[in-house]
Amino acid sequence: MSRRTILFVMTSQTPDADVSDVADMAARDGTHLLCLLVDAAPALPMYAYGVPPYGGMNVPENWQQTVSEAQKTQKTRADDVEKLLSKSGASGEVVVALTASVDAKHHVARCARVSDEAIFAANLRDSPEFFREAASGVLFHSPIGFQVNASTAGQPGCVFVAWDSSEAAAAAVHAALPYLTSARDVVIGCFDPVVTAERDGQDPGTDVATWLSHRGCNVTVSQFPSGGRPIAECIQDRAKEAGADLVVMGAYGHARMIQTVFGGTTRSMVEQTELPVLLAH
Repeated sequence: MSRRTILFVMTSQTPDADVSDVADMAARDGTHLLCLLVDAAPALPMYAYGVPPYGGMNVPENWQQTVSEAQKTQKTRADDVEKLLSKSGASGEVVVALTASVDAKHHVARCARVSDEAIFAANLRDSPEFFREAASGVLFHSPIGFQVNASTAGQPGCVFVAWDSSEAAAAAVHAALPYLTSARDVVIGCFDPVVTAERDGQDPGTDVATWLSHRGCNVTVSQFPSGGRPIAECIQDRAKEAGADLVVMGAYGHARMIQTVFGGTTRSMVEQTELPVLLAH
């Protein structure tokens, strides 16, 4: 039996209802759910760090107990998540990681490399550093993409692809193929395209539309002027007009922007909460 593996990146504070929704989706669609429960490790107090060159570490006597309690709390939450998976009848497993935020990407990447797609729990936004590192782990250290605001209601009937002929956009389309090939309609949206052979081509969007049509997709190509408005707003407006259930787009077109600041179109699309968005790089 062939089944996809969905990586669900969550924290101990992710509500039971959100876990159950994803588990119900996995049970319904016959996918395997890999839940990565990642939390911030207790930080050493500032006085623990000595002053070089003669200062040494001054670890509090109760430090190990603090860490053990955090691990115990996380293990208890992992057991609760496993019960929720069992209750939904979903095929799944739970992996835990207690780590510094800067190392979260390594744990996420390791799981993402053996998954088909990642879904981020909504409350991951409450920890911007963890969200940034989790996104980095998927986008820059694995071959898959991730979804925010993922819908658990069913397969999308209409998918809106924000296309700009970039490598990131192409990666997103490849990552979204299971949704594109099963969708009723696929809309290719090009915003302020540069009509040259070196950029978007003489007829922007038609090349990817032709390829997707060969895969059996019902594709429509539209070219939109932004009128000077932010591209993220244009994507959201046009996707809603098309009745899209999912937006597919490339993330961080500028080299590793995610490692410096959240910015531009990607940040705006991640922060909005109305449309499910699948991003890849």
